Amino acid sequence: MSFASDLKVLYHLTLSPIRGKTHAERLESFYGAQAGAYDDFRKRLLKGRQELFESLEIPQGGVWMDFGAGTGSNAEWFGPRLNQLGKGYLVDLSGSLLGVAKQRIAERGWTNLETLEADATTVSVPEGQIDLATFSYSLTMIPDWFAAIDRAYELLKPGGQIGIVDFYVSRKYPREGAARHGWFTRNFWPTWFGSDNVFPNADHLPYLERKFELVSLVEAKAKVPYMPFFRVPIYRFVGRKRA
Repeated sequence: MSFASDLKVLYHLTLSPIRGKTHAERLESFYGAQAGAYDDFRKRLLKGRQELFESLEIPQGGVWMDFGAGTGSNAEWFGPRLNQLGKGYLVDLSGSLLGVAKQRIAERGWTNLETLEADATTVSVPEGQIDLATFSYSLTMIPDWFAAIDRAYELLKPGGQIGIVDFYVSRKYPREGAARHGWFTRNFWPTWFGSDNVFPNADHLPYLERKFELVSLVEAKAKVPYMPFFRVPIYRFVGRKRA
């Protein structure tokens, strides 16, 4: 980690134009030049990933799919439990990020993992179904996010788990007991992130709670690098496909 590498990432986050006609082209435009510095900066930006992955069940010999896996760093959070997997698929549309993931797989000797350059809304696996689906700060970057959730639901076996951690904002009038964000929070963060095609959404949690049996939910706020007076809302959701 260095200030110079941070500046490179911050440039692409704030100033570099994002070009491309398709979602895949836009992702590559955004991530291509910063793929090598991606992990260090996002360790400080993307909070709650370790807590999410440590809380998830890994069935012995099960199949895991990480939707929007990027560089494959999420696999690190499983630790030795990764060996329990029969197969893991790291799915992303950015070839540059998956290149880092392939290198990580080779260096770690993870023979049960492979990358898939595919659309999260249409991806499939040879096994037909999976035991665990995860989205780690990727749902806000998928334009057709509800279709991605639907695809994860279709692929999951009955009783399978889904785990998601991401940015979000609450509805103006959320359900009773849920976090409620003020006007500034609900409007500032979608505008700030929107220039990078990241869209914190008030409908993620209601849709997930309707689709899956709730296992656990944490709503919190996290620090943002180089923005000491700001806290961005995040959530960690774990659900189960009803049998």
